Amino acid sequence: MRSAHRRPTRSPSRSASPSPSPSPSPSPAPVARDVPDAILDEATRLFAGRGFDGTSVQEIAESVGIRKASLLYHFPSKEALRQAVFDRLLGHWNDVLPRLLVAATSGEERFEAVLRELLRFFTDDADRARLLLRELLDRPAELRAVMVRHMPRWISIVADYIRRGQREGLIHADVDAESYVLHVVELVVTAVATAPSLDGMMPGERHRRELVRVARSALFLPGVPAARPTAARRRRTTRSRR
Repeated sequence: MRSAHRRPTRSPSRSASPSPSPSPSPSPAPVARDVPDAILDEATRLFAGRGFDGTSVQEIAESVGIRKASLLYHFPSKEALRQAVFDRLLGHWNDVLPRLLVAATSGEERFEAVLRELLRFFTDDADRARLLLRELLDRPAELRAVMVRHMPRWISIVADYIRRGQREGLIHADVDAESYVLHVVELVVTAVATAPSLDGMMPGERHRRELVRVARSALFLPGVPAARPTAARRRRTTRSRR
């Protein structure tokens, strides 16, 4: 009788077993949507306070709470970041001004709407005004190139409304429309940028009220706005008297 012959158990070949697949490299964490805005906010603040040359990309990244490489992912250079800061600051008006002017129904209402938005924009974040003033003094040639790219369109829009008011006999005939717009922007930017230094002598709100009065009186003929109320204002006045 044959003895049962048991075949030796063969250990499975290493080559037969599937080699473990390499663990995938971790994918980069998704970038929050508001990171570019946060970078622009901090760059505006630091450029306004220290100047462009006095601020490093590393300082901006640390202020946002991200790595320098992450900042450079969104803005590949310090100069590109500076351009983006001014594109956002000055480009705002190309969108806002036409809506304000279309919504208003009279020359005075357009004046009030535009000047109110101009003051609100800069007082909401005074670093915007401080940055413009610093750049005007520190880097005038570079700022001029940015302003030429952004400002002519909305200056032209406002100037056209001024000329319309001149033809209608509402606005002083000798007002230089484009120059007037630039003067008002300069007044607002300077008033907001220097407010911390002047507050000890005069409250900012009082200073801004006088700015509005000066800008209005330089534009409109005496008594014209009060003499020609709009239909909407007449309706509001009538309702308030009832």
